[in-house]
Amino acid sequence: MNENEYLNSTQSGAYAAEEWAVAQRKLMRNVYWWMTLAMALTGLVAYEVAASASIMTAIFTNNLLFYGLLIGELALVFILSARIEKLSFNTAAVMFALYSLINGATLSVIFVAYTASSIASTFFVTAGMFAAMAMVGSFTKRDLSGFGRFLLMALFGLIIAGIVQIFWQNSTFNLIVSGIGVLLFSALTAYDAQKIKRMLANFAGESDDSAQKVALLGALSLYLDFINLFLYLLRFLGNRR
Repeated sequence: MNENEYLNSTQSGAYAAEEWAVAQRKLMRNVYWWMTLAMALTGLVAYEVAASASIMTAIFTNNLLFYGLLIGELALVFILSARIEKLSFNTAAVMFALYSLINGATLSVIFVAYTASSIASTFFVTAGMFAAMAMVGSFTKRDLSGFGRFLLMALFGLIIAGIVQIFWQNSTFNLIVSGIGVLLFSALTAYDAQKIKRMLANFAGESDDSAQKVALLGALSLYLDFINLFLYLLRFLGNRR
């Protein structure tokens, strides 16, 4: 290879690397854009449902409807997580939007339980913590993948503790569980942010729906982290009516 060929090859490689980096950044922007849109849909629906006494009564006094909504949420998350490769991007996007809407309806109860000002202040605290942890996960050079199994075990433990809370109301126990929840979902935010960035690195050069579906699934993961972090922080910072 002569000098000119070498220079052309080097320039082509550098250009391809730059294209790849631009594509990855675009996919990451899509992740946070879709997550933000889902958060907006959830907040709007929660506020509107809370403002309607008839809808609130219909949801929270009808066990069939209430538990139907909860089961519907779980089903949507399961299908999106397990079957997204077989879904078209448009179908996956509609399911994500539907999940955000249903979640808003079930979360509307927080507007009845807490003051609007404390909900707003907790939201901004959550946004700050979430942004900080997402930046840690995105820019740290340390590999966080080794924490995955530990975080999963902690999540199962938190779910079990939540079930115990239903049958055993104890203020100290509730405080401990809430603290663990804040720590866990803060850590999950950093872990998921890094995992999503690495997953998207494998799809940055693709133009089909596969890359967009991976980004959408990443948005769902971060959306769930944000919502759970917000709810656990609300137990500490929220002022009850």
